Amino acid sequence: MIVLRPPGHPREHVHNSSTHLTFNKFWRRYGKFSRHLMKIKLKKYTKFLFVRDPFVRLISAFRSKFELENEEFYRRFAIPMLKLYSNHTNLPTSVSEAFRAGLKVSFPDFIQYLLDPRTEKMAPFNEHWRQVYRLCHPCQIDYDFVGKLETLNEDADHLLQLLKVDRLLHFPPSYRNRTASSWEEDWFAKIPLARRQQLYKLYEADFVLFGYPKPENLLKD
Repeated sequence: MIVLRPPGHPREHVHNSSTHLTFNKFWRRYGKFSRHLMKIKLKKYTKFLFVRDPFVRLISAFRSKFELENEEFYRRFAIPMLKLYSNHTNLPTSVSEAFRAGLKVSFPDFIQYLLDPRTEKMAPFNEHWRQVYRLCHPCQIDYDFVGKLETLNEDADHLLQLLKVDRLLHFPPSYRNRTASSWEEDWFAKIPLARRQQLYKLYEADFVLFGYPKPENLLKD
């Protein structure tokens, strides 16, 4: 699932974890009628999904959550990663202090965290790096439209036409500086081949379901 932030819209409003509690709120509001109402909505509403190359999505998540000062992600994820994979102790309690001291999660640390079998024994993957097939359930929900971030402008125009609102709404232009797939080799250069192969297995379903080619250049010597 891709969360798109229109220009000028505060990042924290878009990337607020509370926005992902929609179904929980639905259940609390409608109680025992929730399942029936959900079935009706899933049958009658237009359902769409935007996806992204799985490896590029991981790079983007890392850049957004660990290269920028993010207090929540520092406390929930960065501190455990720095302790487990970089052998740091007595870490600062705030992200600003950590950044000033040069204490940042590295991309290899992040990949190790994803591959660590202990990670999901503690809690499911965060929605920013959980596999899309687990996050949006495309095998259970019959989506009417699946777009891709790589062709966002064209796909968004097509979606607005499908919804018959293309004369009323215009999708904001896509970011010019969004994470590019051409960066993959640079980002994964320090990731051992065995781990790259493990990572592909972890996200293979997303590659296959959404028609992304297997990144052979990253998976072979």
